[in-house]
Amino acid sequence: QVQLVESGGGLVQAGESLRLSCAASGSIFSIKAMGWYRQAPGKQRELVATIIRVGSTNDADSVKGRFTISRDNAKNTVYLQMNSLKPEDTAVYYCNAEGTYYSRSYARLPFDLWGQGTQVTVSS
Repeated sequence: QVQLVESGGGLVQAGESLRLSCAASGSIFSIKAMGWYRQAPGKQRELVATIIRVGSTNDADSVKGRFTISRDNAKNTVYLQMNSLKPEDTAVYYCNAEGTYYSRSYARLPFDLWGQGTQVTVSS
């Protein structure tokens, strides 16, 4: 079983920064990619940023220049450094991880999991 645990959300004022963390644990064989998504009330979940194992990243246009995604492969952890936060960044942020894990029979199986979500609120 693989679990994702997120942390780092909170309430900040516009222009301030937060750093989100998401750690994967369990019978992981490898993680291909990790990413961050967000969902505001009444809106669709949207991609924020993704990163693959070797470090290539993909950021949404709305966060380019402000957010930076990174990962620590040894810790199976992905981070999202959020600078110059804006009220429109307010949302629940979800971590995602895609990879392979060991099943009960030790077979390698794919997984694509979501964290529990962490609230980010930016006040004006």
